[in-house]
Amino acid sequence: MSLQKIAPTVKLGKDAKVYDFVNLYGCEIGDRSKVGTFVEIQKGAKIGADCKISSHTFICEGVTIEDGVFVGHNVSFINDKYPRSVNADGSMQTEADWSVVTTLVKKGASIGTSTTVLCGVTIGEGAIVGAGSVVTKDVPAHTIVAGVPARVIRKV
Repeated sequence: MSLQKIAPTVKLGKDAKVYDFVNLYGCEIGDRSKVGTFVEIQKGAKIGADCKISSHTFICEGVTIEDGVFVGHNVSFINDKYPRSVNADGSMQTEADWSVVTTLVKKGASIGTSTTVLCGVTIGEGAIVGAGSVVTKDVPAHTIVAGVPARVIRKV
């Protein structure tokens, strides 16, 4: 019995490793990348080559993660600035009622455990986001940020 839920719409790169208890659908995962236990990666999300996606992480539609990125445990990405369950008339929202706001994590960045990344931001190449941070705006390349909200600490 398989403990993975990988939809046939997933594009898995060569030698990509996916651990048990994952939910992957409509996404792309690059060569040699590793996806840990209890991870969900939604449709339209793209993970580059040589990435490590640690356990309990949520990567939603609209997120692109370039090559060589480390994503710590329990990291959550968000793709909607104003999420709602229902419309003003009380009807349940559908995909037609909102638009995905994209997020980009550039090559070689590292995102620490329990970070939340709001939509519409870019985390620059080689940047480091400290554990427990909330990323609300772009992170410059080769910069360390941390805190709530994440602030520049220093250059790498």
